[in-house]
Amino acid sequence: MTNQCEIKFTKLDKEKLLLTLSGNWKLDNNIPDASVIEEKILSFSGIGYLEFITTDVAEWDSGILTFLIKINEWCSKNNIKMETGGLPQGVQRLLALASAVAEREGARRQFVREPILSQIGSGTINFVHSTIEILNFFGEVSVAFMRLLRGKARFRRSDFLLILQDCGINALPIVSLICLLVGLILAFIAAIQLMMFGAQIYIASLVGIGMIRVLGAVMAGIIMAGRTSASFAAQIGTMEVNEEIDALKTTGISPIEFLVLPRVIALVLMMPLLCIFADLMGVLGGFIVGVGMLDIGITEYYNMTVDSVGINNFLIGIFQSCVFGVLVALAGCLRGMQCKRSASAVGDAATSAVVTGIISIVIATAIITILCNVLGI
Repeated sequence: MTNQCEIKFTKLDKEKLLLTLSGNWKLDNNIPDASVIEEKILSFSGIGYLEFITTDVAEWDSGILTFLIKINEWCSKNNIKMETGGLPQGVQRLLALASAVAEREGARRQFVREPILSQIGSGTINFVHSTIEILNFFGEVSVAFMRLLRGKARFRRSDFLLILQDCGINALPIVSLICLLVGLILAFIAAIQLMMFGAQIYIASLVGIGMIRVLGAVMAGIIMAGRTSASFAAQIGTMEVNEEIDALKTTGISPIEFLVLPRVIALVLMMPLLCIFADLMGVLGGFIVGVGMLDIGITEYYNMTVDSVGINNFLIGIFQSCVFGVLVALAGCLRGMQCKRSASAVGDAATSAVVTGIISIVIATAIITILCNVLGI
């Protein structure tokens, strides 16, 4: 008995071919390529049945199973029936199990080229359907919020507190780091130009207004879109994959009230606080550059910042942070609820949530800035 993988072909009759396997059929033993065997089978014209003899197979592992699955798929495409009675009992059971479990829809990505007009039409249809889904989702969230005001919404308070902690204090380190660096960068950029005119003191005004009016809220929103919105989408998407959302519906509990509402409320409550903290860290970054590198006095820098930043700038930043909190939370929950039932779909939902959240923040910032300019605020 040899340790090498060997196959002997014997034509029993006009339509039946016998494959005699021998040797050690393990992954580390150079198992023959299935395509070579398929070509060999085709050389026997008129074959309609394949049979196996494996009495001389010494050892086997998943290598023989992979080999036989490929042969079986090829036989199915070429109308050849593969008889598995001569295979080891363990291999027969594994082959039957592999054939019985159907692949989930969307589990494997397929790349198909479509004509350009077909792509445009499909994109338009998908856009219309997505718009309708978004409007329906916003309507359901609004109804759930009205039920909350009437004291009829159902969700666990413990879950809400955990989400509140995750959206709030757990996000402070990354918000602190990013906004401090943004303040430093903004001060450096301003210093290069203002030092040419001896106007370094105005770095305090530029960093203060920029961070408190716009950048603090925007940076906090983008950070939460990448951190929390993706988390919301992954959590809800995984529940969709595990059919937990179907279980909630079966028991008469609204997934919007139980899953979406506490997340939206928690992020809307925490975003203004994160925005204020981001403003402080951004101003601190400018302060480090102005006082530590440009020899501006501490009191002078502080007074210039206070004089430049009015209450209007502060309130506009807080208002923007509230809007961003709603958009980021809704983007994450929406993509999570739209998740298909496969592992790859969870990753797609998280990615889509981040992209949707950031785009929403940019568009909302542009609209709010234009409105403030029109109103003269």
